[in-house]
Formats: sequence, structure tokens, C-alpha cells
Amino acid sequence: MTSPGSVPVPATGPTGAQIPPPVRPGMVAPAATGRPQPWPVTPALPRPPSLIARRWPGPSGSARPLVLAALTAATVVGASTLTMVRPGLGWLVAALAGTAALVTAALNTTATPPTNTPTTAAPSGPTSPGTVAATPTATPAPPAAAATARPGATGAPGRAAQVAWAAATVALVAVGTVRAAGWLFALCLLAAAVTGTLAVTGGRSPLGMLVAATLPPAATVRALPWAVRGLRFGQPATSGIAVGRILTSLAISAGLLLLFGLLFSSADAVFENLVTGLLPDISSVGVLGWLARLALIGGALLGGAFLVSRPPDLEGLRPTPPRPAHRLEWTLPLVLLVALFSVFVLVQLTVLFGGAGHVLRTAGLTYAQYARGGFWQLLAVTALTLLVIAIAARRAPKATRADRLLVRVLLGTLTGLTLVIVASALYRMQVYADAYGATRLRLVVATIELWLGLLFVLVGVAVVRLRADWLPRLVIGTAVLALLGLALVNPDRLIADRNVDRYLQTGRLDVTYLSGLSADAVPALARLPEPMRVCALGQIAAELPSDGLWGTNLGRDRARRELSSIPLTARADCNGGRSW
Repeated sequence: MTSPGSVPVPATGPTGAQIPPPVRPGMVAPAATGRPQPWPVTPALPRPPSLIARRWPGPSGSARPLVLAALTAATVVGASTLTMVRPGLGWLVAALAGTAALVTAALNTTATPPTNTPTTAAPSGPTSPGTVAATPTATPAPPAAAATARPGATGAPGRAAQVAWAAATVALVAVGTVRAAGWLFALCLLAAAVTGTLAVTGGRSPLGMLVAATLPPAATVRALPWAVRGLRFGQPATSGIAVGRILTSLAISAGLLLLFGLLFSSADAVFENLVTGLLPDISSVGVLGWLARLALIGGALLGGAFLVSRPPDLEGLRPTPPRPAHRLEWTLPLVLLVALFSVFVLVQLTVLFGGAGHVLRTAGLTYAQYARGGFWQLLAVTALTLLVIAIAARRAPKATRADRLLVRVLLGTLTGLTLVIVASALYRMQVYADAYGATRLRLVVATIELWLGLLFVLVGVAVVRLRADWLPRLVIGTAVLALLGLALVNPDRLIADRNVDRYLQTGRLDVTYLSGLSADAVPALARLPEPMRVCALGQIAAELPSDGLWGTNLGRDRARRELSSIPLTARADCNGGRSW
């Protein structure tokens, strides 16, 4: 023992060597210094990022005030100009405003301000002799391009494809300004939803496109905190103009426009009518509808801005390649199918050159009945053949040169035979329409058959090249082109023209069906003699609305000019004009 105040003397062994102190729990054996060392602490391994964090991390930081201002302006414009009852100019204005806002968001991508973080701090106290003081170093800030870098695989191929999909979306919505057919505009809106999704998300593979279709609703939810962070007042100068100044400027602008607009409206009746057409309905129902449109459009644009600010990486989303099938497993079914198709094509060529007489002698049917009974089956055959070719091309082995040659020969032959079947189906539809008249359903189905024929040409190219990475994009692109082509030919007027020509030749006409067409058909129906013209145009004229500025439609304007020169007050018995 040591007395109080004395210095403890280290214990020594028999030889005079110093005995190290005992090892306490949590300590390891003494090192060369003779002092016990702590147990080494194993650092915790970082958690691997989730699939969403890797594929779609989203923009960093907060939304810039300029982006929020552009989204707000586009939302108000869209909610104020959309006409929900019928297609018109307001849809195109809303689409252009939304596109401009999303382009603004894409060009003003958020980025976290670079910071220089010291990696080694300078010692606060004096250094011992012979040592060199550590110099503080700083991590260089990443370049601006890296802070706003986008994943490379966000479209087809990248920024150019996004522009192409956006242009297709605007073109589809613009159909509502040119054509009055509501059914056609509904189809264009469905297609515009697909192309608009691809414009803000991308995706080139089939799986990537399917995943892209699910992202906009999730983007709207994820964008809410991103937008809330951007609503802070007094942001630093690096983030642009503060939101408070933008809101103040908008409030002053709205006040000035309201004040002077009311004064000008009270001073001139023509200007008052113009302002009335520009302003939305302020009734209770109109206000509720405006608020609903505001919420829907605002949510869609906010989610779109979140996506274009940092698009997801959908390039690697591809299903696992399947095990290649044995050569006999896929060759035998395809050989038999090619043989069956060949026999059917020979029969079709016989019917094509033999005409109605051959059909009457062999099938006991009229040529129109023969065409009517086979078109829908051939349409199903065309669609199923696409599925067969897709499965065979995926499962067939391509390791050797013989395998690749066999794939090209069998699938290429099947593709060529299917093109003949497509031509036969279209010819049947032509005969069918000549016998029974043209309708919307028959025209749309014939357009689908033409589109399938174009797809088979593309499939033939893919079979020859044994590569089809580009095919999914062209499937959607050609469908959009087919729909725009249908709008270009003015389907309701084309149907009316075909039926009027048939009436002038055969005296048969379904007035009830033609009177249900849109205003696009008025110029063609005006060719009918009286009293059939009054019967066909009476219902269309009665239902033709008076459009405001945002409801402007070229098809309805043309119909009004045509109807203004036709007296429709005469009464006629319209039941006699029905052919069946």
C-alpha cells in the first residue's frame, strides 16, 4: 500500500521487469506501450439503397420559384380555358400552357448548392517539435453540369424523344380544335395521355413503358414536399427571385387587369363580349367545376415537373431472358402454322381473282355476306399472329448461324403470309362497306387493320435484323400516326360522303344513322336532294351549340356557314329514307 499523497510505483517482477496493469473487461491485451487497448469497433455497413432510390431519386433541394410560378400560371390557364362539354380551342391553349410550364421546369432543374467541406482540421494547439502541422484541405465542389445531370436512359433516345412525344401530345389535343367529332377527340385524349406520360418519364423497353405509366400519380404525391420547400419566402440569391415577390407581382397584375378591364368593358359593348368569352363561368356550379379542374390540372403538372426535373432511369428494366427452347419445340409448331397460312392464302387469291361468281358457286353466299362473315375473324388472326411471332422470337435459340437462319426463314415467311391476310381483310371490309354502308366502327376497324399491316412490315425488318429494341417505341409511334391520319381524313365527313354516293347510286340510305354524325359531316350531307337533306341535317342543326372563344372549333364553324344557306324549316317524312 501507498501512503496518502505518495506516487504509486509500478510493480516489478522477479527479474526487475515492469508488470503491466491488469486487463479490465472491454479491454484487450496491452500493446508495446504497456497500456491496455480498447476492442476494435467494426463500423456498421451502410444500408443498400432501395429500388426507388436507385432508379428514381427525384430532384434534390426544393422547387425553384420560377418553376412554381410557371406551373401556377399554366394551371389557372388550363382550368379557365378547358371546355368540358365539347372539343374546342381551350384544350389546345391548355396543352400549350402546360407544355411551356414543363419545359420551364426541365430547363430550371433544382440543384443543391456546392459546399467545400474541410477533410482535415488544423490543430488548435501548438505542435510538438519535429512535427508538421496538417494543412486544411477542401473537397472541390462538383461542376454545375454534374449537379443537374440526368440519367442517360430516360427516353428514346433521350431529350429528342421527349420532344417528339411532347409534340405528339400537343398534336393529338389540337384535333379538338379542328374536328367536331367527340368520339374522335376522346380517342385522341387517350392517346395523348400515353404520349404525355412518355414525354415526362421515358422508357424504351415494354417493361419500362409499363412502369412509366404508373409513375405520374406517385410523382404528384412525392412532389408535394418538393413544392412546399420551394414556397419559403426570402430564399437565397442563388435560387432566383423569391416566391413572395412573384406572388406580389401576380397580385398587382391581377388587380390592374381587373380594374382597367371593367372600365373598358363598360365603355364598349364589343370589348365586353370579348372579355365575357375569356372569363370562366362565375356561377356556383361553374366555380366548383373550375376548382375541380384547377386541382386536377395542378396535380398533373406538379407531378410532371417533378419527373422532368430528374427523370427516372428505366433503361435497365427488362425481364430476365428465358431459357432458349429446343429447336424442335418451336420449329414444328411454326412449320405447321406456315403450312396452314399458305393454304389459306391460296384460297384468298382464288377468291380475289374468281370474284362473286366463284363465291356463289362454292359457298352459297353473296359476296357481301362472305365479306361480312370473315373480316372479324381475319382481324383476330392478325392480332394473334403478332403474339405468336413475339413469343417465338423470344424463345428461339440464336446461338449458331443455323439457328439464326431458321428464325429468319420461318418468322419471315409467317410475316409475309400475314401481310396477305391483312390485305384480304381490308378488301373484305371494302366490299362490306359498299354493300351495307360506311360507319364509324367499320372505319375505325379498317384503320386498325392498316396499322397492323404496318406493324407486320416493321416486324419483318426486326426479323431480318434479329433485333427489336426499337420496335416498342415504333408500335406506339405508328399508332399515334394512324390516329392523326384518321383525324386528317375527317372521318365523319368521309362516312357521310360514302353513304351519300351509295344513295345516289342505289337509292338506299340510313338517315337515322347519318343524322347522328357530328357537324363535320354537314358539307357532305348538304349534297343530298330534298327531302333527304332536311331529314339528315335537321337534328345536327338543332344540336349545334353556340361556341364561345374557348369553344371555337373549325368543324362547327364550317357547318354553321353551310347550314346558313340551307332552309331547314320544311317538314318531311324521314322514315322513308331508312334502308334497313
